[in-house]
Amino acid sequence: MCLILFKYKSHKKYKLILAANRDEFYKRPTLPLHWWKDQQGILAGRDQEKDGTWMGINKNGRFAAITNFRKMPVTKQFESSRGALVTDFISNDLSEPEYTSKLRDCGDDYDGYNLIFGHVDSLSYFSNRGAEEAEIAPGTYGLSNHLLNTPWPKVQNGRQRIDDVCSEDAVSPDFIFNILRNRDVGEDAQLPDTGLDLELERLLSPSFIKSENYGTRSSTVLMVDWDNNVTLEERSYIPKAMNQYQFKI
Repeated sequence: MCLILFKYKSHKKYKLILAANRDEFYKRPTLPLHWWKDQQGILAGRDQEKDGTWMGINKNGRFAAITNFRKMPVTKQFESSRGALVTDFISNDLSEPEYTSKLRDCGDDYDGYNLIFGHVDSLSYFSNRGAEEAEIAPGTYGLSNHLLNTPWPKVQNGRQRIDDVCSEDAVSPDFIFNILRNRDVGEDAQLPDTGLDLELERLLSPSFIKSENYGTRSSTVLMVDWDNNVTLEERSYIPKAMNQYQFKI
């Protein structure tokens, strides 16, 4: 997952409105959003290479989503999969402080990441690249491949646009998906310096990335109302699919 935008406990109808794009190499084998059979109660897509996921929720309202922290050049190879952290949290019953302690203890075992996790009534944020763990307060947030709310162009633009779309009581998922399809390239002066050359920073700067062998594989919108009714929809581009699930926590 390379872009997560969300509005938390600051909308009249929904306690959580979240939009996310997963950017990945096109050849990496992936299963679309589905209820997992081998781990009952988990609703998520699945990475078939490492068997984890980038974002998921269970029937009890435990939720997690992860993005990579981008810093080049890569100086160490990790066998551990960051996607396993999402599955691990969703499938166990550790509290958020307990899981934060676990993340802190094993932080050096994983390449850089940002993790949003918790129950939909109490979300937390943790990064193993310098950010203190934090309970997420009501507000509008953006997360890409740096720390939470780092003002990259697509994060700044996305936060503003999701606030605009959610300014009314009725929220259309189609309007949120339109935010995720934005292909505007950031101005050079506003682009981050993550160790890539300028041409690659430009390529990766839009919300929706498209190149010859890497880009946005899927977009996901999660909406949880104050009565704990969940709607989760994924629009997958490679492979082409659309899946929507609704349930009550």
